[in-house]
Amino acid sequence: MKQVEVIKATGDLMKRTFGKVIDRLRVAAYCRVSTDSIAQLGSYESQIDYYTDYINSNPEWVFAGVYADDETGTQTKGRDDFNRLISESLNGDVDMIVTKTVGRFARNTVDTLSLVRKLKEKNIAVFFEGENINTLTMDGELLLTILSAVAQQEVVNTSTNVKKGLKMKMSRGELVGFQGCLGYDYDKESKSININEAEAEIIRYIFDRYIEGMGCFVIARELERLGHKTKRGNSKWSESTVLGIVKNEKYKGDIRQGKTFTVDPISKRRLENFGEEDQFYIHKNHEPIISDEMFEKVQRIIERRSVNRKSTDGKREKYSRKYAFSSMLECGFCGSNLSRRSWHSGTQYHKTTWQCIINTKKGKKFCPDAKGISEETIEKSFLESYKILCYNRKDVIDDLLKHVEEALCSENSIKELSRAEKEISAIEQKRKKLVNMHLDDVIDRETYENKYADLNMQLSRLTEKKESIKDSANLEIDVKQRISDFRKVLEGNEVITDFDRYVFESIVEKVIIGGVDDDGNKDPSMLTFIYKTGSKNNIKGKDHKPERKNSKGKNKVDKLCSKATNEVNPLSSYSVDDTCGGYSFTTKAEFH
Repeated sequence: MKQVEVIKATGDLMKRTFGKVIDRLRVAAYCRVSTDSIAQLGSYESQIDYYTDYINSNPEWVFAGVYADDETGTQTKGRDDFNRLISESLNGDVDMIVTKTVGRFARNTVDTLSLVRKLKEKNIAVFFEGENINTLTMDGELLLTILSAVAQQEVVNTSTNVKKGLKMKMSRGELVGFQGCLGYDYDKESKSININEAEAEIIRYIFDRYIEGMGCFVIARELERLGHKTKRGNSKWSESTVLGIVKNEKYKGDIRQGKTFTVDPISKRRLENFGEEDQFYIHKNHEPIISDEMFEKVQRIIERRSVNRKSTDGKREKYSRKYAFSSMLECGFCGSNLSRRSWHSGTQYHKTTWQCIINTKKGKKFCPDAKGISEETIEKSFLESYKILCYNRKDVIDDLLKHVEEALCSENSIKELSRAEKEISAIEQKRKKLVNMHLDDVIDRETYENKYADLNMQLSRLTEKKESIKDSANLEIDVKQRISDFRKVLEGNEVITDFDRYVFESIVEKVIIGGVDDDGNKDPSMLTFIYKTGSKNNIKGKDHKPERKNSKGKNKVDKLCSKATNEVNPLSSYSVDDTCGGYSFTTKAEFH
């Protein structure tokens, strides 16, 4: 029979690190003061003194330092000393970490278990003093998992109670989280909001210029040229800053609280409140800088400018500016937009038309009077409309020049392209850093794969965005010269002979396709051009229809024509196609 001799253990796992047996453990302490419990746990100094004495009093331990953070424990991000402690431990500089409780170490269950497992692989212990748990000597992770979950739930409960308390304050009209804004000074002691007259002048200037028709980009550049500074003292103004001001109800004396909310206390992700949480609107809370009437007028302008981004049936409409007439054409019978369609692509009979969306998608019975109109007809009709509008009208020309200048200042494709390239570069740097962290075993494989996939998704979206605006950015380079040339045309009262998209977009608000003529008859080919100056006129689209490419008389010679001459009749006030030779009479307006 075989004899088995049992060799008794003489040491424990804690005294072995990276294959070497050590006599005394290098022990570091970690302490954290939570922002909501300083009174209970004491100051940094008292904890540092306590752990220094605690470690030095054990003859089997060597003091390796005290690491301390004044941060919340729901995430490891932002806890510099904690992250430094973990890094140094994994590098072999620390054999044991001592901390007060599981909740002091991390209140996120996933983070706690992930870090403990990673440290355990390197034979590094974590000793939770309050629960008397040593992660190297305990039998399993069940108790640690339970305690971590309890600590995490404690954070959730505390967050819920804090939210309830804040909502009760807001319901009583108390200000929560208000730090002041441009134009106002906030007294934290008395919780009063008072007008800062010097800054208030900037606010009034912004609202006045917006009502005058200037865009946020133009106003931002004007503020920089005037030397005005933001609330934080920055000389650089952005469009979003100006837009935030003109949409801020505080400037008419009201306050809306609860504009954003925290999704959960673990991720700490904040979102804009679209109705998921209660909001509290306080009327006449403080002295206004602008009147209610001016504020409401500005909001109507904002709504009108964003009409192409409005939401219908719970879905946000796609805002497209791929073509010159995208989101610019409106059906005169049902009010819907027109969409672009191509017929016989790739053949000599190719034709591009614009048709009512309701008519084409829902059926003719929902908009029976709408008819398709060719893109060439719209272009020619615009040239005719502009000619009629500007003939010997200096006041109209001056207004159009004003809108051209605004359009000239509001081209942002190059700036957006630069921003997208910077964001792509930042994501690529993050991806490289993530790879290095995984190679250095700072993060586990599962976390690495999840974060890497997330970064790849962000990079893919940004790359698509970059490509979508690249063409616009290239076109924007010569836009200034083209609009500058148009300025000379306007000032010289010259006739525009060729359609130019940028000229059209800079002066036209929208075009209504279809309407009722003077005799009360419905005319689906009528075009009503509405300009940004407020002027408008009607053009008969049928007078500007392109010649049919498959016309039977297209290739017939002049000798078959029943007319005696091809001379143009200068007195004609209408345009008709000459069926014999493709010639057309000239409209009377051309001789203005």
